[in-house]
Amino acid sequence: MGNETLINDRIDQLVAEHDPAGDRTEFMRAQFDLGIAWVAFPKGRGGLGLPHSYQDHVDKRLDAITEHRPTFFDIIGHGMGAPMLLAHGTDEQCDRYLRPLFTGEEVWCQLFSEPGAGSDVAGLSTRAIKDGDEWIVNGQKVWTTVAHIAKWGMLVARTDPEAPKHRGMTYFLMDMQAEGVEIRPLRQITGEAEFNEVYMTDLRIPESQRIDQVGAGWRVALTTLMNERVAIGGRVGPRHSGPIGELLDVWKERGGTDADRDRVMQLWVEAEAARLTNLRAQQNRTHGTPGPEGSTAKLVFAELNKQIYSKAVELLGAAGMLYDTYDLIIPEGPDDVRSDIRRSFLRSRANSIEGGTSEIMRNILGERVLGLPGEPRIDKDLPWAEVPRG
Repeated sequence: MGNETLINDRIDQLVAEHDPAGDRTEFMRAQFDLGIAWVAFPKGRGGLGLPHSYQDHVDKRLDAITEHRPTFFDIIGHGMGAPMLLAHGTDEQCDRYLRPLFTGEEVWCQLFSEPGAGSDVAGLSTRAIKDGDEWIVNGQKVWTTVAHIAKWGMLVARTDPEAPKHRGMTYFLMDMQAEGVEIRPLRQITGEAEFNEVYMTDLRIPESQRIDQVGAGWRVALTTLMNERVAIGGRVGPRHSGPIGELLDVWKERGGTDADRDRVMQLWVEAEAARLTNLRAQQNRTHGTPGPEGSTAKLVFAELNKQIYSKAVELLGAAGMLYDTYDLIIPEGPDDVRSDIRRSFLRSRANSIEGGTSEIMRNILGERVLGLPGEPRIDKDLPWAEVPRG
């Protein structure tokens, strides 16, 4: 039996045994059990052990059948948490977390950035101290997307302040609803608060929720970050979909000058080139931590989105200045996120910050792809405790 036939048979079985318009959770549980959640994952882990390129076939068929698909609120778990677990988690951890992660029963968030360590993740100061079979955590994280509805957080904490900063961190799964966790919303320029501050005060994390070895936090964090960049910038939609499709809709409705038309055409060419580049990368991708192509995709996505939505708002003329409300909205699900060109224009400002700033992406590409000299790192081999901090 060929791979495509196998996949089609699994999809047919899924639809025959579970109503595509019925319960979302039950449908997605069955999808996971049939191995068509992430086809490149191993059998028993939501996959069939097939090349990643077959995932596009699954997604297209299911998109035509049902709306039971991952949403924005699942992207951190799906795009970062699942591949991180597969690469670094134990069998017990994969068995416990992967299925409810896929179905959306347990939303995940990412606890990396801190007020004093944004782009320099390895400079973080949140401490985790071993106490028997538990770790006691104290510290603060910031810009934590959907922390207010998350069950699990991917936490990197300092466990050895006497080691150099990249070698003294450990990675944990943190219960976001545990005693000692405080979550405060961060109001954005859209009026929404999808980002949050998270405070941990004498939080206890069981040893069973440690990921990989003590001191291996940077390695696990790197896996998470590289997958994050693919999740943010590497998605491949149909032609004319996404931000460029919204710009084309505005152009068809409003029109503009010859110069406007030329600019819209230029942006369409750039968006299509990015889409095809991501498609090629997706087809060539094998299971494992993505390479620098994820940073390329993320950089292009961030900068192009800002340009596309800026042009769309410009074409709206005076109407582009009208925004329905800046009142605080704390989104609890995808229905709470407004779909509006003006909102997208404001929200796109965050694209060049979240998931690694555009400046950091350029550094990665310069060093890892072009072979340019790296940024000076005078603190790389110093014990973290001796690194000057403001």
